[in-house]
Amino acid sequence: MRYQAIDSSLFVGNRQRFAALMQPRSLAVFNANDVMPTGADGTMKFRQNSDLFYLSGVDQEETVLLIFPDSIDPEHREVLFVRETNEHIAVWEGEKLTKEQATNVSGIKKVYWTHQFKQVLFTLMVEAENVYLNTNEHYRSVIEVETRDARFIDWCKKTYPMHAYKRAAPIMAELRAIKSEIEVMLMQKACDLTEKGFRRLLKFVKPGVWEYEIEAELAHEFIRHGAGFAGYEPIIAAGKNSCVLHYNINDKQCHDGDILLMDFAAGYANYQSDLTRTIPVNGKYTQRQKDVYNAVLRVMRYAMTRLVVGNNIVDYHKEVGLAMEEELIKLGLLQADEVKKQNPDAPLYKKYFMHGTSHYLGVDVHDVGARYRKFEAGMVYTCEPGIYIPEESIGVRIENDILLTKTGITDLMSNIPIEANDIEFLMQEGK
Repeated sequence: MRYQAIDSSLFVGNRQRFAALMQPRSLAVFNANDVMPTGADGTMKFRQNSDLFYLSGVDQEETVLLIFPDSIDPEHREVLFVRETNEHIAVWEGEKLTKEQATNVSGIKKVYWTHQFKQVLFTLMVEAENVYLNTNEHYRSVIEVETRDARFIDWCKKTYPMHAYKRAAPIMAELRAIKSEIEVMLMQKACDLTEKGFRRLLKFVKPGVWEYEIEAELAHEFIRHGAGFAGYEPIIAAGKNSCVLHYNINDKQCHDGDILLMDFAAGYANYQSDLTRTIPVNGKYTQRQKDVYNAVLRVMRYAMTRLVVGNNIVDYHKEVGLAMEEELIKLGLLQADEVKKQNPDAPLYKKYFMHGTSHYLGVDVHDVGARYRKFEAGMVYTCEPGIYIPEESIGVRIENDILLTKTGITDLMSNIPIEANDIEFLMQEGK
C-alpha cells in the first residue's frame, strides 16, 4: 500500500453497524471490483469496490466479504475470502495478502482463499433465510458494464432460488453518510495533500503553459506523498473551457488574460477530497473576473451557513438559489423585474449556475447517502457554487469540503487560499 495502514477498528465498527441493521437469519455478500481490461493484454488500474473497502479495508482484487451475524458457528459470522497466491503470481504481479495480513487489515479472524467461497457459502446458505446482495444504487450512476456483484446476483438467485433476497445498498447509504473520526482524519489528509498541490500550481501557472502540464504538476505532488487523484479526472480548464462543467481533455494552452478553472483533488487511502479554485493565468484578475469571482465566493460563504444540522438538500438549494439570483442581478446578468416574473420551476439563475451546490463526499467523490435525508452531524458535503458566462469566456467555481458537527461546521479546506487578493499575491510571489 502507498498509504499508511488504517486502524482496523474502523472496519470492525462498520461491519458491526451493518450487521445491526440486517434482518434475523440473514447473510450479506460483497464482492471486489473486477480488474477492467483495456485492449490486448492491458488492464486499467485497479479500484476497489467502495462498499467492500468500507467494510473490510482490503484493497485487493478477487476479494469477497460475507457477513452472517446469526451463524451457528461463531467463526462464520464474519468471513473474508482473498486471492491465494503462488510462485507464478508472485513473479508476475508481486505479493498478495496472506491470511494473517488479511486479518490484520480487516479485523476478521476467519479467512479463506477465494476459490473456497462457493463451498463455504453452501454450508451457510442452509442456515440462512435472507441474503443481502450489493448493487450500485447511486442516483447519478450509469451502469453499462456488468460488475462482479451483478454476475454474483444472477448466479446466486439461480443456484439458491428459494431464499429471500434483500438490498444491501440502503443500509450502506445509511451508514456511509455519517463519517467516523478515523474517516474524517483520512479525508483531512486528502484535503491537506490537495492544498500542497494547489500551492504548487500558484507558483507554476503562467501564460503559455498547457493544461496538461498543470495536471502533471498535480500528479507529481500527489504521488510523491503516497496519494493520487481523487476518483475523477481533473478538470484544468482555461478561458472558454472554464464554462464546460465536466471538461477534462486538458489539452489547450493557457493564454494571458485567461481565467483558469481547476477542479481537482487528492485521494488518500481510498478516501476522497474535492476542490475547485479559479485563478488568473497571468496572476492578476481583470476587474470583471474579480467581480464574478467575489460574487461566487459570497454565495459560497452564505451556503456554508445553511449547511447546518436539521436543514435538507431541497430547502438548502432553494436558499442558495436566492442568494445566487441577487449576485447575478448585481453583475448585470439578470434583470430584477424578470426574476420577479420567472417560473419558479425554471428559475432564471440556472442559465448561469446550472448544477447543484453540494454533494456527499467520502469513499467516493459523489458518495452514497439518502438524497433527501436531513443534514446530520458527521456528514461531509462539498460546497461549490459557480457562475458560467460563455459569451465572456468566464467560468468561476469555488469549492471546499465541509464537515457538519453538532455545533456548526468544520471547513476541511480552511487552509487553502481562497480570497482573490491572496491568490494574486501568492501567484506574484512565486514568479
